[in-house]
Amino acid sequence: MLIRYKKNYEKIAMGLLSFMPTEKDLKNLQSTMKQYETDDTKQLFLWKEEDIVGIIGTTIRDGDQVEIQHICVNPSHRYQGIGKKMVKALKETFPNKELKPNEHTAAFFEKCDFSEENC
Repeated sequence: MLIRYKKNYEKIAMGLLSFMPTEKDLKNLQSTMKQYETDDTKQLFLWKEEDIVGIIGTTIRDGDQVEIQHICVNPSHRYQGIGKKMVKALKETFPNKELKPNEHTAAFFEKCDFSEENC
């Protein structure tokens, strides 16, 4: 289930985001978290099954596009389709917007088939 980020999830969110290659540096990670908390165009979502196991961060672009800035799944829960489930739930959250990867999330999109019948 996709849930919106709240401040009380900060440590979990930071832990998951730290798996992104661009977020290895603590200062960079803290800056990213601050952006998600203060910038109205940025939204962070967590994926919860029994526990929170994934994270997906977005930026609203030009009103009709949602760019995926970050997507990460806890390493012990990878290869179970959670990333695809997060993207599908995000499509349902923003039904009238086009989802696009950025340069850091494009590799994930290339590995997965996100055509309408598969996602």
